[in-house]
Amino acid sequence: MFRRLSRWAIALPVALALAGLSGCGSGQPAASTASASSSASAGGGAKEVTVFAAASLTGTFTELGKTFEAAHPGTTVKFNFGSSATLAQQIVQGAPADVFAAASPATMKTVTDASLASAPTTFVRNKLEIAVPKDNPAKVDELKDLADSKVKVALCAEQVPCGAAAVKALDAAGLKVKPVTLEQDVKATLTKVELGEVDAALVYKTDVIASAGKVQGLEFPEADKAINDYPIATLAKAPAGDLAKQFVDLVLSQQGKDVLTKAGFEAP
Repeated sequence: MFRRLSRWAIALPVALALAGLSGCGSGQPAASTASASSSASAGGGAKEVTVFAAASLTGTFTELGKTFEAAHPGTTVKFNFGSSATLAQQIVQGAPADVFAAASPATMKTVTDASLASAPTTFVRNKLEIAVPKDNPAKVDELKDLADSKVKVALCAEQVPCGAAAVKALDAAGLKVKPVTLEQDVKATLTKVELGEVDAALVYKTDVIASAGKVQGLEFPEADKAINDYPIATLAKAPAGDLAKQFVDLVLSQQGKDVLTKAGFEAP
């Protein structure tokens, strides 16, 4: 519709008014703007794909975003990294996005149940490690040490995937841990260890690797009972649907798998 109207300069105000009404009706003004941008991109303008992704994917997806931009000159990949639970709620509430990569099937289900995505694909798995400061002042060696009241522990909040995984692991070990802080995503949880504010935290193995030696990672057997599957899907109302599919294809490709496994993710 916008292209037909653009041929007639006299109709430009009408087109702008219609675009505004469309945004108000859907509750997604930004999505309407992105749609207009996508239309413009077909005529040679800038192209953009917006990816909502779990915080634990920050490093790998940033790298894949650069790869995607290099293969698609003139295209920009915009990321919104954070707690999968928060991102899912943002999508359900109308935030404009093209791709959602979650850290658990449960958070993806929030989006699929709202008919905003279909047929998600599990592309990697991740498991927990105990992260401790480099000098490990509390002498934490295994999971049961976290139950010691003298050990300051940080966990992800239970409603986010890393927190749900921590609960499963602790339940599998029959342990009760009283954290001094509950964080809203895994990056914030790891930061508490990096700053020396806590003695230990349960975070993903990939985040320990991404810390580049700022923390130590301790494996523990119960982590095998709390592995998180990561699903990815294009969104039903994606303003840049074709680009969204191509980005997902990159993530699922051998090139994408190589980037992800190098960072410590496991094949599904």
